[in-house]
Amino acid sequence: MKGRRAQSLKEHGELIAKAFAQPEGAPKPDALQIRASDVVITPFAKSGTTWLQQMVHTLRTGGDMDFDDISRVVPWIENSSMLGLDINAEQRANPRAFKSHLTCEELPAGGKYINSVRDPRDALFSMYKFMEGWFIEPGTVPLEEFAQQFIDRGGYWKHLLSWWNVRNEDFVLFLCYETMQKEIDLSVERVADFVGIPLTTELKTITLKHTSIDFMKQHKDRFDDAMMRKLSEEQAGIPVGSDSSKVREGRVGDHKENLSHTINKALHEVWQREITPITGCENYQKLQEKLALES
Repeated sequence: MKGRRAQSLKEHGELIAKAFAQPEGAPKPDALQIRASDVVITPFAKSGTTWLQQMVHTLRTGGDMDFDDISRVVPWIENSSMLGLDINAEQRANPRAFKSHLTCEELPAGGKYINSVRDPRDALFSMYKFMEGWFIEPGTVPLEEFAQQFIDRGGYWKHLLSWWNVRNEDFVLFLCYETMQKEIDLSVERVADFVGIPLTTELKTITLKHTSIDFMKQHKDRFDDAMMRKLSEEQAGIPVGSDSSKVREGRVGDHKENLSHTINKALHEVWQREITPITGCENYQKLQEKLALES
């Protein structure tokens, strides 16, 4: 498989395992000596993580763009050791900020946590497109198969419920991806207030600019997992120069044109089985409405 991308889900799993293989004796997430002021950005994959990394980093630095990879200045907790980063080091500015896709229970307690939730249908399709061109050879793994694996693994549902259960705690800011897009001004204000950064008119203007889709696309090489892509090429034999950009379109409702009735039906059934009994929300739209009322 050296020198080529996966052409089946089985090969995809094998490449992922190689690329993300932790070195022997690598520190666990709880090796992070967390401070009360630390900010951990915790969405499920493809649900606004990079956007929030850029937002927090812009707020705390006043607009710093002198980095090659956003995850160098806002480290990924799970993979910092394999990338040669000291997770407990001082950072370019305070508060320290980190990225993670872990559940609430899996992360060290004692810091501040920002979670954003996204429609699972859009998160699924975004993940599929992200994997194509990096780990998966485009056109070789059917979306239907990828979607079924997404459903069966259950990571989205587990992650959502973990953070839902603590959404009203003082140490958690629970956001909705779709609402962030509609109310970006308010979202910047809420994030700044939560992390304890005074928001001047000038800083807000800079942050709105630096977190816009146009600005992030213009600088997409800073948001394309450069460090992880290089490691995947070394450890898993992924072809050099893969498309790992995380800044695409960020559209709301992409699933409407791309997911079949079968996939949508399966996702809805899982939602009603796993999410509705805990949240009281019969679908994602109802959950979004509930969050709006609580904010």
